[in-house]
Amino acid sequence: MPVNNRNNMRMASRPRRARIDSFMDGGELVQEIDDIILPEVGLVQVPVVKGDFASLPPKVQQFIAKYINICRPKGIYICDGSEEEADELTEKLVDRGTLVKLEKLENCYLCRTDPADVARVESKTFIVTPEKHTSVPHVKEGCKGILGQWMSPEVMDKELGGRLPGSMKGRVMYVIPFSMGPVGGPLSKAGVQLTDFNYVVLSMRIMTRVSAAVWDVVKDGEFVQCVHTIGAPRPLQNKVINHWPCNPERIIISHFPDERKIVSYGSGYGGNSLLGKKCFALRIAGCIAKDEGWLAEHMLIMSVTNPKGEEKFIAAAFPSACGKTNMAMLTPSLPGWTVRCIGDDIAWMRFDKDGRLRAINPEAGFFGVAPGTNSKTNPMAMKTCTKNTIFTNVGMTQDGGVFWEGMEKEIDQDSSITTWLGEQWKIGMPGKAAHPNSRFCTPAEQCPIIHPNWEDADGVPIDAIVFGGRRPEGVPLVYEAYNWEHGVMVGVALKSEATAAAEHKGKEIMHDPMAMRPFMGYNFGDYLQHWLDLDQPGRKMPKVFHVNWFRLDNNKRFLWPGFGENIRVIDWICRRVDGEDIASPSPVGLLPKEGTISGDGMEKVDWKQIFELPKDYWVEDIAETKRFLDEQVGTDLPEAIRIQLEKQEARIAAM
Repeated sequence: MPVNNRNNMRMASRPRRARIDSFMDGGELVQEIDDIILPEVGLVQVPVVKGDFASLPPKVQQFIAKYINICRPKGIYICDGSEEEADELTEKLVDRGTLVKLEKLENCYLCRTDPADVARVESKTFIVTPEKHTSVPHVKEGCKGILGQWMSPEVMDKELGGRLPGSMKGRVMYVIPFSMGPVGGPLSKAGVQLTDFNYVVLSMRIMTRVSAAVWDVVKDGEFVQCVHTIGAPRPLQNKVINHWPCNPERIIISHFPDERKIVSYGSGYGGNSLLGKKCFALRIAGCIAKDEGWLAEHMLIMSVTNPKGEEKFIAAAFPSACGKTNMAMLTPSLPGWTVRCIGDDIAWMRFDKDGRLRAINPEAGFFGVAPGTNSKTNPMAMKTCTKNTIFTNVGMTQDGGVFWEGMEKEIDQDSSITTWLGEQWKIGMPGKAAHPNSRFCTPAEQCPIIHPNWEDADGVPIDAIVFGGRRPEGVPLVYEAYNWEHGVMVGVALKSEATAAAEHKGKEIMHDPMAMRPFMGYNFGDYLQHWLDLDQPGRKMPKVFHVNWFRLDNNKRFLWPGFGENIRVIDWICRRVDGEDIASPSPVGLLPKEGTISGDGMEKVDWKQIFELPKDYWVEDIAETKRFLDEQVGTDLPEAIRIQLEKQEARIAAM
């Protein structure tokens, strides 16, 4: 039956009213039951708690009905993104105990998750395509690939078939229309998420643009289908911890690029459930970007304006928990400089008709790592999250405020704190008050330094692309790539200490090529070729740089003070964009000439050590990088990248 023929697809609705027996969800009243015909299924009844199902675009009706038939919710709640809706859902979550109101802060709430559901689960995240190497590279025999995981459609059908049927029984299915980017913008994309967890609705309201206006954008056009269930149908089979229902033993997160679809089961946490984030904005959007000729990247977007009033825009890629948010909201130490934030995590970038690369932040909020954030490291983030914020797995002070590691100097030292595990604690006691991956989910528009054009639908023009990671030794403070191809190679060679945002533990130096290792939606070799292919005649290609704020001296102390002082490095980057002769060639790229990074007003910096290139280190580093790419990307690695690696290896050997 044609899915785009509304008259054929949908039978006459039969409005009627009936009560749903529910104690947990407040006994919602079904407003009407609509009938819809699904191909190969037949009649499906759609019990509507809120909203007008009949007015939705036909493709959306089919999508909802399909998963009603599979997941068996007791009713659907069509969200509109209104304040009234948010108040209603918040009240329910507070009554249930999932959210705790923070009395010290304006309209802020705390939730504590099941301790088994605290981070992205990369080991259970899959890309599903008929042909394996559409999704992942040709990994060397005997090696485990880390640039994405593939599963065949047949196997994934079995996996989901053992999970989804009946997974929403006894729960309401919330239908969330959302836009990544300004609604209807030329760089924006629409999505519809189905979820049985109203915490997700509240978080999606912050992180995306949830609005009934999205239905006008979708009409009969494309939208990304997002399906999420915590996998905890009623009556519950397992004990619920912290009022946080989930099914951590059976988590699976699946992406279907060809269908523009995401299905996530078992987790209520972060990127596992807020499907507009990494799942849509990077993995699926990356596939769309490849098809349409643009980029979906794990990058912050910031503007910097020098004392002369000259503004430049920078996109920067760092692995998770490596200071992206701190850089995006940097408070400059140099007088006369201004930083404005456009986004702290994701950039969608496309060349315009004039050959300029323009970027939007597709998100509407910040989902920041809390520990380490304080009034010194990121005062703007601290000011942003003082209202209208959901905190997850942080500590709570006795006066109804929040606490996490890094805030020791910002609260009364004798304050009694309830930890993320619900235990009583004080500063100085063993253990931690907040989980290492605890988060604040806060509206971007509240940021005191949000750029006035941060929601410009056409995006901002990117002048420089910066890569960086936590490199305790060997890697200089900043260097510039020789050209676009070399810049892509610099991004490919990106490494950093492991992050708490995923299930990895410890401080192991890990490869994170382009800061996209966990977020690839298709073959990484094809992704690199896509980057290379963007360099075309008539385009103004941004300069590419690498920074390292984290180099240590022989006593394991940071050589660079970081934070607001990073503006000194950004100043040098901006002057290089303007073509100033302030760089000298080195084996790894163009290094600042002596004295071209301002040290005025700083404590003494060991400039020699911070830019030193130990030959033994770099000989080993380039060999290890080549070995990694040979094992992980193999024959899919573009020849241009191989050539750049060989050239750099030769330059290092000649040191």
